Amino acid sequence: MDGKRIRMSRISRGGLFLCVPMDHGISSGPIAGIDKVYTVLREVSEGGATCAVLNKGILKAMPESPGLGILMHASASTSLGPDPNHKVRSAGVAEAVRLGADGISVHVNIGARDEPEMLRDLGALSDEADEWGMPLLAMMYPRGENIRNPSDPSVIAHVARVGAEMGADIVKCNYTGDKGSFSALTRSVPVPVVIAGGPKMDTDVDVLRLVRDAMDSGAAGVAFGRNVFQHRNPRAITRAIAEIIFENVDVEKAMQELSAVAEQE
Repeated sequence: MDGKRIRMSRISRGGLFLCVPMDHGISSGPIAGIDKVYTVLREVSEGGATCAVLNKGILKAMPESPGLGILMHASASTSLGPDPNHKVRSAGVAEAVRLGADGISVHVNIGARDEPEMLRDLGALSDEADEWGMPLLAMMYPRGENIRNPSDPSVIAHVARVGAEMGADIVKCNYTGDKGSFSALTRSVPVPVVIAGGPKMDTDVDVLRLVRDAMDSGAAGVAFGRNVFQHRNPRAITRAIAEIIFENVDVEKAMQELSAVAEQE
């Protein structure tokens, strides 16, 4: 096994991913959940998450070994800036290696005014990641002035394919809304695809049903932020999601697992 394969095994389980992005502190500030980032990190690790996404400052200040794989985020923008859709490069692969990360991630908004610069950065990071043997997760979103309907399955499929074409090892994208179109997407992307969670959902059933539908459609897992770290019990919801991804259970059984874990605490 080469270095990239070894590191991929640290951020996945049997080729499947339960990733919890917690890089929102730059874009949105210390929102609920990541205001106590190390506590939540420990809880999702105990719940069965395979990896988390953190910015380099949070990684540098980490008080103890996190117990799961870490992807260091390498792009940034803030909601206070002139164009939140313009993600600029904020870190490099060598820095991620030096800080002990197991991989690197980057956010690209296709359709935004500054798309060319973001694609350039993605291409450069892909080359660096190959040189260092580091897995690269590309978070690919249809956002910006040229996107009329970000929920259009053909647009989501195009955006996901861009990530793979540019050399990402894992692509994160939105779920298209139905199994048929998402199955077509996963077949057309030659690397593992994980789905984004988006805004916090109304119910736990909604979260778990999304996971089940995505896995039935060929997804390699999920990368859920707010729907995990803003949950009333991050450990329990992570465990329920893990049951679907790694044990292939249905939504009803996952809900039972959620209740069982919550009752133990």
